[in-house]
Amino acid sequence: MSTSTITILVLCIILILMYNSLIAKKNQVDNIYATIDAQLKKRYDLIPNLVATVAEYMEHEKDILQELTQLRSQALQTTSTQEQNIQLDTQLTPKLSALMVAVENYPDLKANQNMLNLQKTLHETEAQIAAARRAYNQAVTDYNNALEQIPTNFIASLLHYQPKQLFEIPKEQRNNIDIKKLFNQS
Repeated sequence: MSTSTITILVLCIILILMYNSLIAKKNQVDNIYATIDAQLKKRYDLIPNLVATVAEYMEHEKDILQELTQLRSQALQTTSTQEQNIQLDTQLTPKLSALMVAVENYPDLKANQNMLNLQKTLHETEAQIAAARRAYNQAVTDYNNALEQIPTNFIASLLHYQPKQLFEIPKEQRNNIDIKKLFNQS
């Protein structure tokens, strides 16, 4: 074999490896997003039970319960994009937190076995969602880096690959929580 043939073969192999690497990173992002989606679905399935249990005790917390129900309905629409689901999740998470803090004001509700089971399941689901978000953000970072780094950026632009959005916490959720204020809402 001539030197030019070997060079062409090596370049082809390198291009194939870069292409396969990009495809693997894109598929990893999609796979991990599907894990998040499954965990969010689990959370959305818990919400009606949580709302029904809490509604018995918390008549004046009706607004939070209605917002949770509305956000859940939006989340279950099959036409949502990854970006829309990420935005919806950032709206839903603080509402669930506010509800769980409000529950603390109801001793009978706190001691209710159904509520305890729901809280435990919701806590486990939230932990799984947090873990899936971390994995997703790492996969998105790897993918986005590959889109920007030389030489894979050339192949990525030929494939029209676009950067993916990270799961980020809104600024208002980064502030310290004023527990005293939360307990005095009633």
